[in-house]
Amino acid sequence: MTLPSNSKHELQPNSRHCFVCGLDNRFGLRLRFYETGPGEVTAEYTVPEHFQGYPGVVHGGIVAAMLDELAGRVHMVGDPPRFMFTARLEVRYRKNVPVGRPLRLVGLAGKRRGRSAEATSQIFGPEGALLAEAHAVLVDVPEEVLAESDLEGLGWQVYPRDMAQPVESKDWKLGIGE
Repeated sequence: MTLPSNSKHELQPNSRHCFVCGLDNRFGLRLRFYETGPGEVTAEYTVPEHFQGYPGVVHGGIVAAMLDELAGRVHMVGDPPRFMFTARLEVRYRKNVPVGRPLRLVGLAGKRRGRSAEATSQIFGPEGALLAEAHAVLVDVPEEVLAESDLEGLGWQVYPRDMAQPVESKDWKLGIGE
């Protein structure tokens, strides 16, 4: 599964420790997101089996986390980026999201009103079926919180593409006794 060749396809920054996008978080998803058009962010991902709930099915909380991250990222475009908290996330699980199969994730920007914005996000299966979707209401991170944030210290930057490899389940450890 690949993004269309005519898409913008600009890699977004990642952090180091975020559960969804943190490249140094060995317990996280380590997703990479791309701006593929005005108000659109996409990602391609194969969820490792250690994130399953029922056998062969991605845990619903992981599905919600991916949808939440997509919704927030569609409004991050710009310099400086617009960082937002999720105020409300309504998830609709349409079909089981499989582990070990390529997925396409899409986030679309919605209305912007002052300090708030809306977004939708979707997860599509290998054959293109809509598996899960969400509608989010987001609010700006307060200026005083941003002023105290050290984006460089959090590792917020665009990393080389070869750092995007997800943790393989055979290498995944709980870190107990290390």
